[in-house]
Amino acid sequence: MADATVPLRVMVLCGRSPRHLYVANTLCRAADVLAIVQETGSDVSWRSLAKKLRPDGLARKAWRWLRDRRRYTGQGEARFFFGDGAPRLDRSDLVREVPHINHADVVALARELQPDLLAVFGTSLIRGELLEQGRLGITNLHGGLSPEYRGADCTFWALYNGEPHKVGCTLHWIDAGIDTGGLIAHVSPDVRDDDDELTLFWRAVRTSADVYAQLLRRLAAGERFGQVQPHKGRLYQVKQRGWRHERRLERLLRGGMLRGLNLATRVTWFPAQAGSQRTVARAAAPVVTR
Repeated sequence: MADATVPLRVMVLCGRSPRHLYVANTLCRAADVLAIVQETGSDVSWRSLAKKLRPDGLARKAWRWLRDRRRYTGQGEARFFFGDGAPRLDRSDLVREVPHINHADVVALARELQPDLLAVFGTSLIRGELLEQGRLGITNLHGGLSPEYRGADCTFWALYNGEPHKVGCTLHWIDAGIDTGGLIAHVSPDVRDDDDELTLFWRAVRTSADVYAQLLRRLAAGERFGQVQPHKGRLYQVKQRGWRHERRLERLLRGGMLRGLNLATRVTWFPAQAGSQRTVARAAAPVVTR
């Protein structure tokens, strides 16, 4: 008998990089996606601009901008996710652009479309009324294993700390904190001898896209996920990463830190107990697959 499960009705909120487009395309194949919301970044106030231009942070932001242009410009990420094809959304007809992800238009759109779920990857921090939208809530794909690796550059810090086995991504419910919502799944990619930070990060995202799609199908079938994070872990901030840290990681990788690890893909699910997935359970045992 054919599977009669009704696909989940989803609003996707995502960024514009090739990795974001890849994840959005994967989710579109797994659910009834009603809209793809992307922020343009044009909603900049004088107050926020003045904060960005403060002398104590301007040099740090300039270094971050130069470093990220060196890391992300070119075709490396595009080739990793799209091969020889151009990065694009398969459902560009669903795109809605907003100045900022917390703009009133996003809340209005969610109220109009009444999605079962808001699925997030690569946006600014979600705040305010948007946190209350979605019949089931809001899920996010975070580029680190929460709670130990929350915030920014988590692949970098896991490697820097000598913990390549803790490189990966987290699917979690979004709450008012930063990567602190109930755990849904940990996704760790295979680790190879010749990997570097970006390759591992991109592979973790690509692997996680399929797990994200599985989540949408499993939620549609009635499964529920979510466990309270066992501790606060550590929040890594953009400003913590400097030139000396990058040089040290380069030395570690050249010295063979990843040689012979042979780590396979690992996925750990965190099923919820009976009740709403917004009230996540501590006691449910995680389910690990390889």
